[in-house]
Amino acid sequence: MASALIYLFAVLAVAAVVYLLATLVFGRGEELSPLPPGSTPTRLPPADIEGADVRALRFQQVLRGYKASEVDWALERLAGEIDELHGRIAVLERQLDVAGEQLQESRAARADEPED
Repeated sequence: MASALIYLFAVLAVAAVVYLLATLVFGRGEELSPLPPGSTPTRLPPADIEGADVRALRFQQVLRGYKASEVDWALERLAGEIDELHGRIAVLERQLDVAGEQLQESRAARADEPED
């Protein structure tokens, strides 16, 4: 019985040493190296966010997932950008409608003019 316990402790000790060596050699399995405390990988340009910017977005990982304040900030920025783009689209659609009406009016005015 005592030899079985000694054997078990020896196996656990060897496994712990192998695990620690593997962790030191291969890292923690992350794609990026750990960030210094207080820094964040979350970056977005100040204006004109593009799809590539969103695809490159990274959040700091914490115990239970991503840091909520960073995710909230990014979602708020993206929501603002989407609202701004929808506003621009609405303005351009109104300008297009006005230009179309002016074109129809000018065509109608030309059709009403007598030919020489």
